[in-house]
Amino acid sequence: MRLAVFGAGGVGGYFGGRLAQAGESVVFVARGAHLQAMRREGLRVDSPAGDFHVMPVEATDDPSSAGRVDGVLVCVKAWQVGEAASVMLPVLGPETFVVPLQNGVEAADQLAAVVGAERVLGGLCRVVT
Repeated sequence: MRLAVFGAGGVGGYFGGRLAQAGESVVFVARGAHLQAMRREGLRVDSPAGDFHVMPVEATDDPSSAGRVDGVLVCVKAWQVGEAASVMLPVLGPETFVVPLQNGVEAADQLAAVVGAERVLGGLCRVVT
C-alpha cells in the first residue's frame, strides 16, 4: 500500500513512521525546516510505545511529485485542512481514501467539499507524542 501523510508533526510523524516501519510505502508532505531535517536525518519519534527512527524517509513539499497513493492521512492543524485538501488532488487515484486526524468535527466536511465525500473516511486517534 502506498500512503501520503500530510503533516509530519506529532500525529503524522507517529502514524506515518509506524506504517513505514511496518513496510508500507509512505511519503510525507511537509515543508520548511522540518522537511529539510527529515531529508537529512530521517524521521525520529520518541514514544512511550518505543522510540524509533525511519531512515531514509521519503518526504516532499510538492504533492504532485509523490505520484498516486492508495490512502492519505491528513495530519495538519485544523486550520490547515482546506489548504491541504486543495494541494492533495494530484496524489488521488480513483479509489484513494482520505482520513482526517484532527481535533474537531469540521475536517471531514472540509475535505469532502474538495475531494468528494465518497473518499473521506472518519478518523480518530489518541496518541501521546
